[in-house]
Amino acid sequence: MDTQHDIALTRALTGIPGPLPPSGVIHVAIPHASRFTIVGNHLAQHDGLSLTAIGIGVHIQSLPAGSRVGIKALTARFAEGETTIAAALRELETHGYLHRTRARLANGRMVTRTVFCNQPGALLRGGAVVPVPVAVAPVVPEPTPVPKEEHPAVRVPSRIAPKPPRRPLPQPRELTPELHRAASALLADLRRHAPELVLSEDDVEELAPGAAAWLERGAHPDAIRHALTTELPQPPKYPAKIVRHRLAVLLPPPLPGAQELTPVRRAPVTPFQTCEGCDRAFRSPDPGHCRDCRAQYWEAA
Repeated sequence: MDTQHDIALTRALTGIPGPLPPSGVIHVAIPHASRFTIVGNHLAQHDGLSLTAIGIGVHIQSLPAGSRVGIKALTARFAEGETTIAAALRELETHGYLHRTRARLANGRMVTRTVFCNQPGALLRGGAVVPVPVAVAPVVPEPTPVPKEEHPAVRVPSRIAPKPPRRPLPQPRELTPELHRAASALLADLRRHAPELVLSEDDVEELAPGAAAWLERGAHPDAIRHALTTELPQPPKYPAKIVRHRLAVLLPPPLPGAQELTPVRRAPVTPFQTCEGCDRAFRSPDPGHCRDCRAQYWEAA
């Protein structure tokens, strides 16, 4: 079969009038008798569309009216994924080939009207329009949710939880000039240890109180640099935001004082004694008799 095809191709090349080009594509143009689509070079050679968008545009133009051309239908037909096909459809919309609008039918049902124009430029210039039935992609109605019995005390949590508020930048108890100078120098020096962390002067001025809070709590500058420069995301798009976040969430607690480090002294426990009269155990700092024996002694006296 391949040999026959090669022979036929060689025969067709010999029938092409004029000399063949020394390089590049050679066209063997055989007229179509059926099942063909006329595509303008403005689409086939569009320099603003991706190859995927051009291919999908040609495919849509070749389909009969009423065909499904949504993302799901095209994904089921071709190997490209939904993201690639959706991007290609947006390209066709941007350049005027594709138009998707929502419309309400006579029965009140909402549908998506998909219109493909084979010559957007001619349409803008008021060119003649050949009446063709518009392709309408039917909209599948969403299933009606079945009501569930819920206990009045049970709450269904929302699927989208609100983001927790961002922690504020820590502040020192007193931002002295010396502390501010040391914190600013530490932040400006970060790019020596992590070239990605290039902070502007405004960033350093804004973040200096946060670094000062660390220094005030006794954190060593090397420990602060390690916390701010280790395991950075690649590439770090917003260095100032990364430093601000780490200064807030990794802030160490204040160093405890001598009073907090002193072990807690417990009250002395009164030891047990054995009664000299009845051998009963009782608590007393000194040996002797229990309370009952002492009571009997005083009654006898």
